[in-house]
Order: sequence, then C-alpha cells, then structure tokens
Amino acid sequence: MNPADIPGLPSAVAVHLAESGVEKLYPPQAAAVEAGVTEGESLVASVPTASGKTLIAELAMVSSVARGGTALYVVPLRALAGEKKAEFERWADLNALDVSVGISTGNYEQSGERLASHDIVVATSEKVDSLVRNGAPWLERLTCVVADEVHLVDDPNRGPTLEVTLAKLRRITPDLQVVALSATVDNADEVADWLDAELVQSDWRPVDLRTGVHFGDAITFADGDRREVPVGRNERPTAALVADTVDDGGSSLVFVNSRRNAEAAAGRLADVTADRLSDDERADLADLADEVAGVSDTETSDDLAAVVREGAAFHHAGLSAAHRSLVEDAFRDRLLKAICATPTLAAGVNTPSRRVIVRDWRRYDGEFGGMKPLDTLEVHQMFGRAGRPGLDPHGEAVLLAKDHDTMDDLFERYVWADPDPVQSKLAREPAMRTHLLATVASGFARTRSGLLDFLDRTLYAAQGDNAGRLESVVDDVIGYLVANDFIQRDGDGITATPLGHTVSRLYLDPMSAAEIVDGLRGADDPTPLGCYHLVSRTPDMYELYLKSGDRETYTELCYEREAEFLGRVPSEFEDVRFEEWLSALKTAKLLEDWASEVDEDRITERYGVGPGDVRGKVDTAEWLLGAAEQLATELELDCTAAVNEAKRRVADGVREELLDLTGVRGIGRKRARRLYEAGVESRAALREAEKSVVLGALRGREATAERILENAGRRDPSMDGVTPAEGSAPDNGDARTGGTDASAPAGDETDPTDQQASLGDFG
Repeated sequence: MNPADIPGLPSAVAVHLAESGVEKLYPPQAAAVEAGVTEGESLVASVPTASGKTLIAELAMVSSVARGGTALYVVPLRALAGEKKAEFERWADLNALDVSVGISTGNYEQSGERLASHDIVVATSEKVDSLVRNGAPWLERLTCVVADEVHLVDDPNRGPTLEVTLAKLRRITPDLQVVALSATVDNADEVADWLDAELVQSDWRPVDLRTGVHFGDAITFADGDRREVPVGRNERPTAALVADTVDDGGSSLVFVNSRRNAEAAAGRLADVTADRLSDDERADLADLADEVAGVSDTETSDDLAAVVREGAAFHHAGLSAAHRSLVEDAFRDRLLKAICATPTLAAGVNTPSRRVIVRDWRRYDGEFGGMKPLDTLEVHQMFGRAGRPGLDPHGEAVLLAKDHDTMDDLFERYVWADPDPVQSKLAREPAMRTHLLATVASGFARTRSGLLDFLDRTLYAAQGDNAGRLESVVDDVIGYLVANDFIQRDGDGITATPLGHTVSRLYLDPMSAAEIVDGLRGADDPTPLGCYHLVSRTPDMYELYLKSGDRETYTELCYEREAEFLGRVPSEFEDVRFEEWLSALKTAKLLEDWASEVDEDRITERYGVGPGDVRGKVDTAEWLLGAAEQLATELELDCTAAVNEAKRRVADGVREELLDLTGVRGIGRKRARRLYEAGVESRAALREAEKSVVLGALRGREATAERILENAGRRDPSMDGVTPAEGSAPDNGDARTGGTDASAPAGDETDPTDQQASLGDFG
C-alpha cells in the first residue's frame, strides 16, 4: 500500500510520508490501515520491534487530529517520552495540519490544563493516571489514545497503572479510539478482546533476524546454520563476538544483569573497539568523551568518558539523562561500536544494532532467593534490538553458553520458545489499594458493587474466571482503607474522606500515606534526617540495599540518632523489619549528605550508586516530602514548617543558610555556597552587594551574573566595566564537603543486587 492510498488523511500527509522516504507501507502498517486505524477504529498491533509500530500510531493520531480531535500517546518511560515527542514534532511542520505536540511526565498533583492546547500529548502512564485523579477536564475531549508497549500490563509494578488508566479513559470517553502497540505475545487476542479492538498480528520484520547460541567457536542459529566465531586463548566470548561484528562493519549491544557488570564489561570491550577505529572516529570520539566528562563531576562520568574515547560505552538507569542521551545518539550514528547495558535499554528506546549479545540470561531476584532466568518476553525484547533498516543486511541475536546442556536449555527456553502470554497483575494487593482508592476518590465508583462493576472492565476481569478472589481482595483493601480513614463505608456505599481525596490527588500509595501520617503525629519539630528516614521507609521510595558490612555501620548509626526517628525503632531481633529500617536509614543518610552539600562524586562512591540514582532519590524525596507537608497541613499538625525545610534542603542540596539564595532562579548549590562565602548571604544582599564581589564569586561569568542579579530583582544588573574581586576561592566543585558523621561502604563487588531503581528511572 502506498501513502497516497491511505484513507482518512489530508493529501499533505501522504506527500510528507513520501518525502520522508516512506514509499510503501510495511505489511503490518498496511494491515492496520485496512483494519481502519485511520478511520477511528480501535486496534491492537502485536508485531516485532522495528516493524513500523510507531508509524501505525502516528497515522491514528494524525488522522484523529485531522478530524478535529486530540490524541494522547502513553509511554512506559520518561526517556521514551522525550524521544517520541521529538519524533512526532515532524508533523508540526505541515501547514495543512499545524499539529502542536506537548509532553508531561511529572508533577503528579496538577491537572495539566496547559496540555489542553496541544493536539498530541505524550505522557507516562503514571502521569495520565494522575491527570484522571485530578479531574483534568480536557481528557473528556480525547478522541484517540495510543498505549505504547501495552504488553507491560504484565509487569507487576507498572502494569496495573496502565491497565486501570486505559479502563478509566474508556469510561470517560466511550467512543475513544484505542490503539495498543505490543511486542509479539502469545495472547494478543485477549488484549484485543478486552479493548474491543481489531487485532493485527504479524512476525514480519524489515530486516531478517537470526537468533542462536554461541558455544565453543561458533554461533549455532535456530535453523541449524553455523557461523564460526573463534575465541582465542584468554579471550572472552563476548569480546570475540564484538570484534567479529565491528570487523564486519556493524555494532553490538551487550546485555548484562547489573550495572557494575555493564561498566566492567564496557571497560574490557574498549580494548576491542579501540583497535578498530579510524582516525576520524578517534577525533569525534575524543570530542564526545569531553562532552560526557563535562556532564557531571563524578567518577561515573569519568569512567564513561574513558570508555567512550575508545569506542565503547555502558548504559544503565544510574546514568544521568544527559549521559544516556549522548550514548544513545552516538550509538545510533554508529560512532560507538559497542554498548554494555542492563535490560532497561531494551524497553522501547530506539537503539538498534547489527548484533545483540545476551551475555547474562539470569538476574538476581530477592523474592526468588537467587539468580532467576529472565522471562522469555524480556529476552525477545532484547533480540528485537538487532538489525537496523537501511544499514544492516540482517540482525543477529546471540545467547552465550558454556556447555552443551546450557546451549540446549537456551534454545528451548528462548530461541525456539513461543512469546509469553500477558497476564494482568491488578489483583496484587499493593496495586489494588492504590487504584481502588483512586477509583472511589475520582468518582468512578460510589459503592462496593460499583467498584466491582468498574473492575469488570479491566484485563484482569477479562482474563479471570475467579470472581471470588477479586471480591476477596477488594474487601480486604476496603477494610484497610477504612481503618486508615481514607474511605468511609455506609452499607454498600463507599466515599473517600477528605484525607483520602488528598492521598489520591498526591498520587501516594495509601500505605505510604499511612506511614507518613503515623510518623508525623506527635512530631513537633522533626529533624531533616527524621523526615528523610520517614519517607525512605514508604513503599513509594526504592530503598538502597544493605551490602557487605552495612548492617554494623547503620546499626551503630541507628542507636546514635535514635531520638530523631519518627516512629518506634524495631528490635534487632525483628530481623526483617530491622533490616528494612536500616535500608531506609542508608537511603535517608544519602539524602542528608546531599542536603549537607557533600560532593556528588563522594556520594556516588560512598553509597555505590550512580549520578542518576542520586537524582532519582532526591526527586522522589522531594515529592514525598511535599506530600507529607500537605498531609501535615490538612491534619493541622505542628511539624509543617520542619517538613517544608527538609523538603527545600533536599530539593536544592544545601544547608539551611543557603535556602534564601537557592530560591533565586539560576543559583544552584555550588553558586550559592560561593556567594555565601564571599559575604553575599541572601536575595536581599544580592540586590545591594558590590558587583565585583558577585562577579568574582561567579567565576567572572558576566552573563550569568547579570541574569542572577536580574532574577534577584536588582534594578541595574549590568556588568559592563566590572572587574571580578580578587581572592575568589578556586573552582573545585562544592565548597562544603562535610556534614556527615557516618560513611557507607561502596559495596561488595560480587553482590548481584546492585541494580538500584528510583522513581526517576521509570516515572
């Protein structure tokens, strides 16, 4: 099918597609058009990665906008949201459409009314859920919603939010067109039935994908063919496979099971890629490495820059967003020859390669109690990164085996295996308590029977034949919410209390809210550490793991500062509770270090985390402390001011005396400390200080000084003719590095549990 043959689109769209190189639709795209995707029909597209799912979504959204509607594109990751927004903005250049594209991934307490002015909105599922909770009126005007990576309804952490959000959007707008994009799964027909949608299912790919297992000196592919890839003496199979790929003009993605392994493997592969670079590539990589090093003053930044200079990189959620963007762009341009990554890179981010190497097919799972094989769907998602249309003659996805038995197991488990079915995880109690409260608070149900009727619209109900289990879970959750004063029950009737409405609007897990409320009651003047520990022990904060030697360190700290904790300290003999308490204390101590102006590189080294982890923990703490402040205000508790100060300090990363300065736009933790030590201690002082002193504290940066003075309200911010004052302190990062009284070990290098997560990773 040619672009000109697509119904329901302005002629300018077909011309734009042709000019963009789309001369003919891929078979799955043509099947979607034939199923009515450009004419308002709902659709589930279950097709392999790189088979054109995004264009199917664009056709649905653009046709909806052309009919005068508004489209919403729901993504699972913040990083993916930015990528998709940039991709969709190509439609803004069409005068015939004049499409406006917006994005929203945070600020869970807002209704996002500014988004109403856009034709296409890109948002995470959590943000869309919060928009529904906050009653965003523009959602009623939606005509099309696209759910990207809809197979993630199977994920126990994120899946229920996507599932309930789609059910609510369909309830708000019964005629809503739903387009769900999925990897190939075993039960795509069930997902389509749930969404009342047509199903387009295909195994077609624009680039052939060959899957197999490397053992000995060769890859054995699924069809029995073999490719010799000999492994030299003292050489690792991964290095041999990457060298073979680069020599053949391609690039490699290597998937490993932890961040530390990703960094270590990248260091080894840098030796492989460095010998295979052209002079021009070396020069470009040197520039890229300098840019990477300039992102932050951390060991992680330096380590990444070192391997990038040699043509390799590592990629994981501990990196900053700027680091990830630089690595992904350079890899797409084939400047970087190999990336060693944790599975986060397989989740929809556009980073295709000639060869995918799944080095680690097992990952540590605490609930499982050891190393657990990855799900088939997750490995197939990694496989799907192999093969870039127009650049690669084919894609190869290779697992590694050390013996014949393992090779046979890998073929059975992954290479020859059918895709996993998608199964709803909504009935898990943590998910149910969150979404049940939100359903009541936002008016989707006002009775127990109404709740069950709403839940009957979910995938869980569509898949399940055990209505009794669902009712039992609902009744248990209702009992918990009543006991904590989040809802009231009168016979069959159920209503949210004022506190329950606040908890839902703040996007808190009710268990987090209960923990916060219990901790704040009776806390007249809590310390920052007490506040940080309180929010760190909630389900909404991903705590730092206790590693080798940590228990003794934090047990001692626990008793030293016991008076600061909000709530009863569990006994050492309550093993699980005490361990969780100490994990929260380790997390709280990281936050206290940050709020005491400890250098970021010292924090990352001390706690064994990456810069992205620090930022994620800080962002999550700021959100939770903001919620705690509002809960304290609503309950008329005496600790509101102390919670506010703890929130502001962790948000800005400063001691109390700098909060007035960091309130000026353009002044961060480093600039504030330099100004303070130069004698400029407040916003008011900025308006009166000698310009030479300000300029000296800001390292002679005239434009920066003028902008900051203007933001502070100075009548004449000009720096014309001003000379920096003498005696400025050297530019050595944060001026203050103290503020801690306990250090945390960097961690046991053999510990498999080094994959820290945060709201910043996924939200």
